[in-house]
Amino acid sequence: MKPRFDEMSATDGAVRAHYRTYERWLQAQPGEAMRARRDEAEMIFRRVGITFAVYGAKDEDGAGTERLIPFDLIPRVIPKHEWVEMEAGLSQRVRALNRFIHDVYHGQEILKAGIVPAEQVLQNAQFRPEMMNVNVPGDVYSHIAGIDIVRAANADGSGTTYVLEDNLRVPSGVSYMLENRKMMMRLFPELFSMHRVAPVQHYPDLLLETLRTVAPAGVNEPTVVVLTPGMYNSAYFEHAFLAQQMGVELVEGNDLFVKDQFVYMRTTQGPKRVDVIYRRVDDDFLDPLAFRADSTLGCAGLLDVYRAGNITLSNAIGTGIADDKSIYPYVPKMVEFYLGEKPILHNVPTYLCREAEDLKYVLAHLHELVVKEVHGAGGYGMLVGPAATKGEIEEFRAVLLSKPHNYIAQPTLALSTCPTFVDSGIAPRHIDLRPFVLSGKEVQMVPGGLTRVALKEGSLVVNSSQGGGTKDTWVLED
Repeated sequence: MKPRFDEMSATDGAVRAHYRTYERWLQAQPGEAMRARRDEAEMIFRRVGITFAVYGAKDEDGAGTERLIPFDLIPRVIPKHEWVEMEAGLSQRVRALNRFIHDVYHGQEILKAGIVPAEQVLQNAQFRPEMMNVNVPGDVYSHIAGIDIVRAANADGSGTTYVLEDNLRVPSGVSYMLENRKMMMRLFPELFSMHRVAPVQHYPDLLLETLRTVAPAGVNEPTVVVLTPGMYNSAYFEHAFLAQQMGVELVEGNDLFVKDQFVYMRTTQGPKRVDVIYRRVDDDFLDPLAFRADSTLGCAGLLDVYRAGNITLSNAIGTGIADDKSIYPYVPKMVEFYLGEKPILHNVPTYLCREAEDLKYVLAHLHELVVKEVHGAGGYGMLVGPAATKGEIEEFRAVLLSKPHNYIAQPTLALSTCPTFVDSGIAPRHIDLRPFVLSGKEVQMVPGGLTRVALKEGSLVVNSSQGGGTKDTWVLED
């Protein structure tokens, strides 16, 4: 029998201390009342327009589809002491990653020291030579980081927390964290009088404060905008939501132009200078003069303004070098190299398929490993060995052999479960957690983050594009 760690109940069935009040309340709830609440939540989310586009999916008329991300009524609860340690580990990790990005585009000391192989950085598709020796305010490159954390079961029934991956380019999902909390407070106000749950609603204020603190030197009242690829982007709801919550303009590339080494946006009152762009557009599409010439999503000349120090991009161009999955195995060494500290958070053991010995092991154990593309996201381009057929494994083996440098492999973790309200009633489903870490003059975060849940029984894939849902995340204050 596989080891299992459930967030609410220990292996002997006893309810964990931080869940006891909630579990007593849950036992008293009729199933039909919970179903009615779930239907109400879906109706409200649909009315508000909290959807995401599914790339490649078509409805019966051939049009692109939009879906609700399923919302689960049962929260994931984290005790205060556990969050305090996690918060310290997240802050440490993001500080080291920012130091690494700065180093890669300046002195490259970690490469000279042989701690990270130079070819894995300098020949990486995410490395941007255009950023060499470009200085950014406060040497902060990733102002918004989404760090994916899982708890895996050990053989003795205990759990170990791991960082699964670092998202440092344009991490998404924070709007669902905020809307999930709002929904829980609307549906179950009595629960919030029974528990001291740490607030998350101030995240947009923290985000705006962070963006304002990294404005170009000498700008005292910075103008901040959110740059979106447009309404057909899968995360457009979030772009519009965050702009509205921060009280700043939501702009597309054609709303911006460059003049005299500054960026301006077109307004009904005439051009207005922009100082900070929270961009939700990938590097390749930001400036058609510097990157993809066919891009209509960015602003021509933006890179020159950036190099001149007259605009801040959040996150910086080139941050992808630090969230590439082939760089991930070296993050604990970065913590020691840059900060002189032992890592608080663990990495998942990882095999680099570009290494001959690692590849040999992976090919012999495909049936028990998770194999991921180094640039992949959203649960695509990966093999979950234990859930794959022999045919799928052999097909993936051929792909892996043709481009081994494109892949890493990891053990299949027994992800922790959390009780989840599904059609058949309450049942355990696997979860992860994405806290959002803000880096400006200081590192800040709201307690908790976005809990994602794999709604299919036995599934380990929590991504919304692969049928996953979300839960509210409670960090208790006592």
